Amino acid sequence: MEAPNPDFMREAIRLSIEKMQAGYGGPFGAVIVKNGAIIARGFNQVTSTNDPTCHAEVDAIRKACAALGSFQLDDCDLYTSCEPCPMCLGAIYWARPRRVFYGNTKQDAAAVGFDDQFIYDEIEKPLEQRRIAMTELLRDEAGAGFRAWEVQEDKNKY
Repeated sequence: MEAPNPDFMREAIRLSIEKMQAGYGGPFGAVIVKNGAIIARGFNQVTSTNDPTCHAEVDAIRKACAALGSFQLDDCDLYTSCEPCPMCLGAIYWARPRRVFYGNTKQDAAAVGFDDQFIYDEIEKPLEQRRIAMTELLRDEAGAGFRAWEVQEDKNKY
């Protein structure tokens, strides 16, 4: 497997600064690489789009998957200017890239006001102790979707 390419990280860092200064959102950038070439660039657009899910990694994953025509990033590497937050980490695992390289740590992010430790803490708590109420409702009815999935012949497994 080839070594990490610092130029790809520099591109993620460049995006993080350029797009933040242009008013798109926080200082976060990401690129996805396949076969030695960038196939997607992403940057934080939370405040400019009023979309709390539009983090750099998620933006890059969406664009890369569209470019590849696939919901998985087989044989791809993700370079991101900062260690992924819990949401982005989840998206990364669902997208299944080969590797992730990051610049700043989550501690670096927390030091400038982007502290997501409370989310890691919330995940560890039992549902009844979380800040946002989580209540099961209509489980039997909701199960109809899963039962239909189980018997569907032409499903696209992921």
